[in-house]
Amino acid sequence: MRPQSDAIEGGVVVIGLGRFGRAMADELMASGVEVLGIDKDEDTVQSMQGRLTQVVRADASNEEVLRQLGVDEFPNAVVAIGADLASSILVTSALIKLEGPEIWTKASTEQQGEIFLQMGIRHVFHPEKDMGIRAAHLLTRTLSDYFDLGHGFAMATTTAPLTLVGRALRDLNVRAKLGITVIGVRESDGTWTSAHPDTVIDEGQTVLIAGPTKKLDIAFRH
Repeated sequence: MRPQSDAIEGGVVVIGLGRFGRAMADELMASGVEVLGIDKDEDTVQSMQGRLTQVVRADASNEEVLRQLGVDEFPNAVVAIGADLASSILVTSALIKLEGPEIWTKASTEQQGEIFLQMGIRHVFHPEKDMGIRAAHLLTRTLSDYFDLGHGFAMATTTAPLTLVGRALRDLNVRAKLGITVIGVRESDGTWTSAHPDTVIDEGQTVLIAGPTKKLDIAFRH
């Protein structure tokens, strides 16, 4: 059964509803994005009924099946299959033949990621690796959260160190001295406000910062 046209516009196909696929699909739905979920396992499909816009039990490695489901009309498709490399490659290959959606794939290993890159896939997830990197940064720095943006750049939240407290940002000249930028400040009610040259940070406030990874390493290492 093809999804309704209003569910296609701006929607996402998630193929493989294991832990990673379910989490992604649920988050997309919570963000207001229409999701078509596809999995080969009947129990998995049944467990996702009512949580997604539509859930279908199907063999996503079959190009004709994907066309019948209208996958070629979606702007984005995610291959969230886990450690089954053969299935992941076959599904990705079928999606490529559709010449429709932008393809995003999950890679369990570096080698798997390289295969997808060689297939021409530009968007490759490395969830285990990415979480390991993020955890390492949190362990070695005084950061509350850390987001690797790639290409040697990162964004993070942290309790403002005393060196940033009590003076306007223009006077502190943080970018020139530390090589980082203060983007926002969390107010006492939990809301965020954009930082500007006249912003004065209070002791204990949480700030959102960005800059080259190496600069963050130096500025916020324990």
